[in-house]
Amino acid sequence: MSEPLEDEFGREVTGVRISLTDRCNFDCVYCHNEGLGDTRGPMEPADDEMTADEVVRFLEVVEEFGVEAVKFTGGEPMLRADLEEIIRCTPDSMEVSLTTNGTFLRGRAEGLQEAGLERVNVSQDALDPEQFAAVTKSGAYEAVLDGVEAALAAGLAPVKLNMVVFEQTAGYVEGMVEHVAANEGLQLQLIEYMPELTGRPEWNIDIQRVHDWLADIADRVEHREMHDRKRYWVSSTDPDSGNLGDCGMVEIVDPVENPTFCANCHRVRVTHEGYLKGCLNRNDDLRSMGEMSRQEIREAFRAVVDNRVPYYGEYLVEGDDGEWELNEEYIGA
Repeated sequence: MSEPLEDEFGREVTGVRISLTDRCNFDCVYCHNEGLGDTRGPMEPADDEMTADEVVRFLEVVEEFGVEAVKFTGGEPMLRADLEEIIRCTPDSMEVSLTTNGTFLRGRAEGLQEAGLERVNVSQDALDPEQFAAVTKSGAYEAVLDGVEAALAAGLAPVKLNMVVFEQTAGYVEGMVEHVAANEGLQLQLIEYMPELTGRPEWNIDIQRVHDWLADIADRVEHREMHDRKRYWVSSTDPDSGNLGDCGMVEIVDPVENPTFCANCHRVRVTHEGYLKGCLNRNDDLRSMGEMSRQEIREAFRAVVDNRVPYYGEYLVEGDDGEWELNEEYIGA
């Protein structure tokens, strides 16, 4: 294995995030489809999805460049019937994780773990069926809870619950924090809403208020230099939880207006159609891998790494009025 490739800002690319499909059985109101735009809703399998062989070939090539971790996403990646095969054929040197809405974990978690899956993130934005349905446009609340339990039983703990924090879900944060504090094996990842990807700025909230509240109730706070991220360890207040005195971990992912977040980005994304994407926030850097021969993959991967710039702090810069604006130096780069 070679040393990881570096972009011109000294950031090594050590991970890839691969969308296996843009199909989804949910219709989440905040969906941005990995930054590509809203393509929500159920769809039939499409001919433009990378095959299992193409996904594995890509991973075998980028392993040559020091990539050591892969996260499979969608859409909903578990709509791929060949997901277990893909994971089983992923190079042994790579850590394998999955982001899913959890509805299909009940019947497949054990098989996924046996195939080589190490970690799973489950999207869960509320603990009430009606609230959950309002956000996801889905009646799959119980299936998601069952899926989380199946993942824990299969040894995929800790299971990290992903919750997007915006106007519609902000009132559910307190309940979700108590939920992970009271249930062993669960962690919570609160994800800052990104209005530039969804086009609904009126849904935005001040994520700092969530930081301040967590700091007040946390037993301890851990600061990670990576992405300038904080972890809050919170004890359950429910005397019947069976977990009283232990701590649940809550982490906030807050990339907006956070140059340090982008400065520590070590990931390249891959669309379900086989395009490389250097940044979640940009779509002007998509690069085709052609027919996905090994040489085409190598050339495209080198090129997309060379073209990476930090979205905040380089591609976008803070103007005199405090607003973020495009840095003309990088337009058309």
